[in-house]
Amino acid sequence: MKTRLALGVTALTALLPATALATNGYFSHGYGTISKGLAGAGSALSQDSIAAATNPAGMAFVGNRIDGGLELFSPRRKYTVDGPMSPPPAFPLQRGTYKSSRNGFVIPHLGFNRKLSDTTSFGVSVFANGGMSTDFSGENGGPFYGGRTGVNLEQLFIAPTWSWEFSDNQAIGISPVIAYQRFEAKGLQNFAPFSSDASALSNKGTDDAWGYGYQIGWQGEITNTLRGGVSWRNILKMNEFDKYSGLFAEQGDFDIPQMFNAGVAWSGIQDHWILLDIQHIRYSEINSVGNPVMPITPGSLGTDQGPGFGWDDMTIVKLGWQWQQTPSQAWRAGVSYGESPISGEDVLFNILAPGIQEWHFTGGFTHNFNENLDVSGMAFYSPAKQVSGPNPLAPNQTIALEMYQLGASVSVGWKY
Repeated sequence: MKTRLALGVTALTALLPATALATNGYFSHGYGTISKGLAGAGSALSQDSIAAATNPAGMAFVGNRIDGGLELFSPRRKYTVDGPMSPPPAFPLQRGTYKSSRNGFVIPHLGFNRKLSDTTSFGVSVFANGGMSTDFSGENGGPFYGGRTGVNLEQLFIAPTWSWEFSDNQAIGISPVIAYQRFEAKGLQNFAPFSSDASALSNKGTDDAWGYGYQIGWQGEITNTLRGGVSWRNILKMNEFDKYSGLFAEQGDFDIPQMFNAGVAWSGIQDHWILLDIQHIRYSEINSVGNPVMPITPGSLGTDQGPGFGWDDMTIVKLGWQWQQTPSQAWRAGVSYGESPISGEDVLFNILAPGIQEWHFTGGFTHNFNENLDVSGMAFYSPAKQVSGPNPLAPNQTIALEMYQLGASVSVGWKY
């Protein structure tokens, strides 16, 4: 069974050659085309079999269906360095503006759900996120004088879900979450004096890790026109990236942070839904992500309290609107905001992982061709955000990170 699972996930990850969703930190702004069209809202209103990614209890209300889709995602990243080139022992960066060449990605999602009885359902949701995927040329020696430089993080989640409608329009759900991730870093070898193990710092190829956790949730009707939903996912405990134990804090540890979702959905206007979600992601609890860049001292990278990326926790507010224009045609729009997890004092390492986006504007639709087949589409835009701060290794130098994003997805749903 373990071999079959590994082969299955390998097949799925083969479809994910360059996963990157640096939207809310390194989590996507939503999962599944329908939720993404609502700016990621959906804790209280589930509409497809990817719902378990947001709230496993919602699978109780989606019926027998299969969903699959693809997203085209384009993050445009660059950084700018200003200030003098101080002599050693300072570590100044080359002045100028440099762009990451990795601008286009294809990301699939897949799910199915089946009613086991009038009150219980079983399904599986497969979804992905990432965000630390950059590739800067070796121009002027590369960002850190190690030639071509960048990192690539890819994550895949498999969530088998059992849901139970324990009372009329009231359900709970639980998803044991199986996680797989892989990582590669290159061009960081000049940080060797700062590493506890310079042989496991950079240019070691791709390393991968498995992990696990769970997500639980409730979704139900509060009044005739108001629904509610909450869910919580614990920290997903991952195997360590042994090839990069001299880079990440705790000898290559890279657990996936816990997440909270809560929302309401109101249908007080005929043929309309208004959705409001709040999501909280606790990046600060993962040392390799949340530890500040400074102080970076000789031998500190890879130690238990070693430097990380300095990411703060994120709280994201998501507002979505859905209009059922006709029985066969629905339209969606949404907006979300979450303050960037990266502050000015941590810009140095985040050249590699500029997860700085705050606003997302989305639109989408679903068209039902018949009682079994529907097609959904979504597009989003995240406007340019800039975070700037000092280079802590070179006095009087400043580093400015900047990114904007475009994306679109399409999915097919089949009710059976």
